[in-house]
Amino acid sequence: MIRLFIVEDHEVVRRGIVALLTIDPEFEVVGEAGGVEEALQRFPLIDADVAILDVRLGDGDGVSLCRDLRSQDRDLKCIMLTSFSDDEALFSAIMAGASGYLLKKIKVDELVDSIKRIAAGESLIDAGLTTRLLERLRDGADDPLSNLTEQERKIFDLIVEGRTNREIAAEVYLAEKTVKNYVSNLLAKLGVRHRSQVAAMGARLAERKRFDHER
Repeated sequence: MIRLFIVEDHEVVRRGIVALLTIDPEFEVVGEAGGVEEALQRFPLIDADVAILDVRLGDGDGVSLCRDLRSQDRDLKCIMLTSFSDDEALFSAIMAGASGYLLKKIKVDELVDSIKRIAAGESLIDAGLTTRLLERLRDGADDPLSNLTEQERKIFDLIVEGRTNREIAAEVYLAEKTVKNYVSNLLAKLGVRHRSQVAAMGARLAERKRFDHER
């Protein structure tokens, strides 16, 4: 029996996935959640083998959730489910330890087969994509900000200036909640936990740039 945890913020979609998967006698849905906060509350109460996570959730993102859940249970296999192909999200998913990245347009029998293969220890992340990720990491070794999007770079600079999420939201014309999600993803990409570490990184980069210029 493969124990499943489903996280999808659209209730109709989530219930549809649950209904389709529970037809297979090899699956048991042991938990479901409609968002990041609810998932983090429920996960410690269940024993899941595979988590199926929507990439974009109303109160956060599935990639960061994948990382958080796997930090609690390293044996958990995570499948990212999304409506569209997105290289940035895919690379982030690989870094977070996801075992699969599937589009929602996938057929039911393909989804069922994918879950079983991942539960058995396979990875459905294409080897070519992994190679591209390693190339990006190598190329960006001298620039820790190379994996940030343009918007994340802007938010990075504002954090370094000491701005709060509210002040950043006003500066970049986004909702404060959206900025919070951006900051969480930015911290994950940089491999740090606190805003103070971002500020310290910014200071080091500025010093390195000044030193290179003086040389």
